[in-house]
Amino acid sequence: MVDRLLAEALRQRARQFRVVTLTGPRQSGKTTLCRAVFPELPYATLEPPDVRAFAESDPRGFLEQFPTGAVLDEVQRVPALLSYVQERVDERRRCGQFVLTGSQQLALASTVTQSLAGRSAVLHLLPLGLDELRGFRRAPRGLDATLAAGSYPEIHDRRIPSSAWYASYVATYLERDVRTLVNVGDLLAFQTFLRLVAGRAGQLVNLSSLGADAGISQPTARAWLSVLEASYLVFRLPPLHRNLGKRLTKSPKLYFHDTGLLVWLLGIRDPSDPAIHPLRGAIFENWVVSEVTKSRIHRGLTPGLSFYRDQSGREVDLVLEDGARTVLAEIKSGKTIASDFFAGLDAVAELLGPTVEKVLVHGGDTSQRRTAAHVLGWDAVAAFDWSGAGAKGKSARG
Repeated sequence: MVDRLLAEALRQRARQFRVVTLTGPRQSGKTTLCRAVFPELPYATLEPPDVRAFAESDPRGFLEQFPTGAVLDEVQRVPALLSYVQERVDERRRCGQFVLTGSQQLALASTVTQSLAGRSAVLHLLPLGLDELRGFRRAPRGLDATLAAGSYPEIHDRRIPSSAWYASYVATYLERDVRTLVNVGDLLAFQTFLRLVAGRAGQLVNLSSLGADAGISQPTARAWLSVLEASYLVFRLPPLHRNLGKRLTKSPKLYFHDTGLLVWLLGIRDPSDPAIHPLRGAIFENWVVSEVTKSRIHRGLTPGLSFYRDQSGREVDLVLEDGARTVLAEIKSGKTIASDFFAGLDAVAELLGPTVEKVLVHGGDTSQRRTAAHVLGWDAVAAFDWSGAGAKGKSARG
């Protein structure tokens, strides 16, 4: 068990709301974290068929087992149960009664919105951030090993070879979550689609092209991509929407929450191979964007992230807007800092105003404060103040 940054926000929400709902991909550590943060609450999972049948057939009787509340795992398995949870928490009107977890974003979010509106806080636990990953004694050393190893806790806790773990993870995901979320008749076709999505990491979403390459229709490509998002494998980074008088790109970009899965889907099996892979730049960009996303989400914040690209060729990889604060980040996989690395930052900063912060993240180890920008080596990404709190948030055991 390692320190998880989200533990602090989880405790805080439990002091403010009657119910806390925690979502995230399978194996991201939701159960471990909740049981560690709330040891006083009994635990039950709705995964086993007999437990699920009890909760479905006699929801009040099921909840009577937990007079003071509980941690209920995989609640999307019995969505009707949440109406009875609402009944229970409304009777007692005490904060922190139930902690609900689930691994299907859209299904669970819809049910919570309908049944527990105003009663439940919703948080998300993604795979480990870099600062959390370093809590393992045998954490990967070096950029390429970090990209390939991935950030799911079980890999590092049990020291499982990442290639073997991801092979099992994808097979289980296809058999369980895909069949649950969408009617996919051909799982092999879906797996091919998943690999094609990996080849487009860091690129603009083009459903027509993706569907054509996968041999499926555009509506099917849209539905299948939504499945990947609902199960927290991928996410879309929106373009910046500001009235700047420029013709801005309107399509989002596509990223994976975990580069270990991305690397595995690209066929990379040797930890040193990302260094020579033709998509190295996209893999590194994906890693940085996902790290910044985790840094904010694991503090209970909304991502507040986008990218900038216009028809005149001005572009910057990441725009963070948080209140009055705007941060521009350019991402370069090269280890040596070149002067042209700052060109995109300068061009976009000129449009957005003189008060923006400029950050260059590169694949080397050098971190320094320059007049042009904060320069961050890859291993300093977690230390930068992406949350705007003025100091790095505290991790908590979970």
